[in-house]
Amino acid sequence: MSSIKVPPLGESIVEATVSRWLKQEGDSVAVGDTLVELETDKITVEVVAQEAGVLTSRLKAEGDIVAVGADLGQIAAGASAAIAPPSVPAAAPVAPTIAGAVTASAATAEAKVSPAAHRLATEAGIDAQAIAGTGRGGVISKVDVVAALATAAPTPTPAAPVATPAAAPVATPVAAAPSSMRETREKMTTRRKRIAENLLQSQQATAHLTTFNEIDMTAISALRERLKERVEKDQGLKLSFMPFFAKAACLALKAYPLVNAQIDGDSIVYKHYVNLGIAVASEGGLVVPNIKDADQKSVVQIGKDIGAVAKRARDGKLSMDDLTGGTFTITNGGVFGSLISTPIINYPQVGILGLHKIQDRPIALNGQVVIRPMMYIALSYDHRLIDGQQAVLFLVRFKELMEDPAAMLVF
Repeated sequence: MSSIKVPPLGESIVEATVSRWLKQEGDSVAVGDTLVELETDKITVEVVAQEAGVLTSRLKAEGDIVAVGADLGQIAAGASAAIAPPSVPAAAPVAPTIAGAVTASAATAEAKVSPAAHRLATEAGIDAQAIAGTGRGGVISKVDVVAALATAAPTPTPAAPVATPAAAPVATPVAAAPSSMRETREKMTTRRKRIAENLLQSQQATAHLTTFNEIDMTAISALRERLKERVEKDQGLKLSFMPFFAKAACLALKAYPLVNAQIDGDSIVYKHYVNLGIAVASEGGLVVPNIKDADQKSVVQIGKDIGAVAKRARDGKLSMDDLTGGTFTITNGGVFGSLISTPIINYPQVGILGLHKIQDRPIALNGQVVIRPMMYIALSYDHRLIDGQQAVLFLVRFKELMEDPAAMLVF
């Protein structure tokens, strides 16, 4: 009998939440099979079987908080044939039937239920795997479960206490569904709690201030439009604005290195490199993977790296290396329609650049009113280290580079 233990989770991470068991008690497991997923504030960790056998016990339930080194369950080595065979023959003859199809589809769908959706479905007493997923790749999200609870009132038919099951089979569920859905409660995930703690720490530990400017996106839009087909054909990259923003930020940081520095006690640590954090919204919450040495890369290479790291974030495949070592962060609320905001510093960094929606607006140009695609930009910074002058000049430099993108080739 061998124990399944919580593995090391990365620097400064001492606990995780049991997100989802992928194996049931009695299931056969092979070496390398994923047994359980653990959710930390940064990444989802897969715990795999180190030897073949049968999962005899699950000592921790989904939603439990576990520390590094804690026992999660036990495997009986070499006992794979004892329990697994009955489930194989049973599945084969029944496969053509409806029951068999449901069982088979449930097995595949199990891997597509998000932790939050699973918890909500369990609390509501419904089978999450019977719900159609609308997420990327068919993933069943919390929104899908809420929608199913609101529409599929027959499931909450534990409204039998109404004592008239035959008298009002339709009216009873209609009345019960809205009242039962007026409030729902769920525990914060480990990631959500850590995000909350980190944001609060940033506000409390820094002298937080934000300054604004705006960019005329005409030149960069024309450049992107001219290059995007060729870049996609030659490099396989769908060219967005973000790689240009990233390159301009790296050059502005080179001009004003204090914005890329950090405070360590009573010392200032200057970083002579840029590990550029890109805020990515994933189902588990906001994560900020970073592009290592972004200042040494071309616009196209930055674009490829951003695409790769964003995909890993959405798929829950980020590594600790992706999430540590960042020196400066960019967050783009514009993709969600945000016109202006004051982003919170990704502590212990001292600056974060907020990008926003591109919107046609009238501006005065050479004594005339013209319509141009404009974007507001915001720099939140730690005023303990960065003076207002440095912050404003950083934004001005960023604006100059974006409005005259040829300058990015010179500096």
